[in-house]
Amino acid sequence: MDKRLRISVSALLLSFILMFTACSSGNGGKEQPQETGETIDPISTEEAAPPTPPRLTASLTGLEKEEGVEARPIVVMINNFAAARPQSGLTNADVIWEVLAEGGITRLIAVFQSTNALTDTIGPIRSIRPYLIDIGDSYGAILAHAGASTDGYDILQHQGKPYLDEISNAGSYFWRSKDRKPPHNLYSNLEKLRAGVEKKKYFTEKVTPAYTFAENGSNESGVPASTVTISFLLKNYKVGYEYDAASGTYKRSINDKPHIDMNNNEQLTGTNLVVLGANHKTLDDEGRLAVNLTEGGSALLFQKGKAIEAEWVRAPDGMIRIVKNGAELELVPGKTFFHIVPNKPTFAEHITWV
Repeated sequence: MDKRLRISVSALLLSFILMFTACSSGNGGKEQPQETGETIDPISTEEAAPPTPPRLTASLTGLEKEEGVEARPIVVMINNFAAARPQSGLTNADVIWEVLAEGGITRLIAVFQSTNALTDTIGPIRSIRPYLIDIGDSYGAILAHAGASTDGYDILQHQGKPYLDEISNAGSYFWRSKDRKPPHNLYSNLEKLRAGVEKKKYFTEKVTPAYTFAENGSNESGVPASTVTISFLLKNYKVGYEYDAASGTYKRSINDKPHIDMNNNEQLTGTNLVVLGANHKTLDDEGRLAVNLTEGGSALLFQKGKAIEAEWVRAPDGMIRIVKNGAELELVPGKTFFHIVPNKPTFAEHITWV
C-alpha cells in the first residue's frame, strides 16, 4: 500500500470513530445541564426608578423650599415708632422679634433668610443695641442697622461682628425716602444688603440652627386662645392678635388697627406667637436698656388657636428655644413672632388671651 493510500484510510477510520462516539452519548453530542435548585431571574429591561429626593425645608420656617443651600440670614432693625408705620418688607421675614427700646417704644428685629423677594423695600431702619446684637448673633446673621449705642459699637467693632451700618461702614447700601421725615425714612432691600455683604467679604453661607417643626405643632395640651393681647410698658401701646382658623394664622394689630406691610397692603400674620419674660434694667437717663437673654424664664406659645404655658432657655447652639418638661416644643411651619416683655411687675400681667 502506497503512502497516500495509508493516509486516506487512517483519516476515514478517525472520522468513523468520532461519529460513533457522538452518537453513543444519546443526546446528539450536547451536554445536559445539572440541576442545582437555584432559580435564575430573567434580566429586567426596565430601569429602576430614581430615589425620591428628601423634602427640603427652611430652617426657620419649616416650609418647603427648592434649593438645598441657605443664604446666611440678614437681621434688620426696624423702626416701630408710630410715625414709621406702616413698615415695608415684614411679610417676607421668616421670624420677627418685638423688643423694648428707649422710652417704652418697641423695635422690630426682622430675620430674613428663605425669601426670594430681593428687591422688595425693607424699613424704616433704625439703630442697634447690645441685646439686639445678641438676638441677631443667635442666628449667625449679618446685622443691618443705622447707628448704635456706644456699647453697641464697642461690641460690633471689637468682637468682629458682621454688620452693615448706614452711618459708619455701609451707607451706599441704604437710601432715604422723600415720603417720610427723618429719621423714619431710611430703607434698603436684600439685593443691596447682600451686595454689601459681598463687598465686606463676610461669609455668605452659614449653617443656621433650625427650629423643630410639626404640622400640628405642640398644641394638644393647650387651652383655647383665639384672641391674644400683649402689652410692654406704655398703656397706649397694645399689640393684638386674632386667630383665623381658615388660614391657621394669627392676624396682628396695633392699638386695634391692622398692622400692614406697606409694600403689599397685607396684614401681618404669624403661625406661631411666642411671649417670653426677661429681666430689664434701665442704664441711663436716655432710657437705654439691658435685657437679659441668657437666664431663661417663663414663656407662652400660641398656635392653632391654643395657648401653651412653657419656659424659654438659651440652648447650647445659642438659639432661644421654647421648652416644656425639658423637651423643646414643636412649632407649626410658618412665620413666628417673638415678643420679649419685662418680668416686672410680673410676666403674666403683660399677656391676656381668651
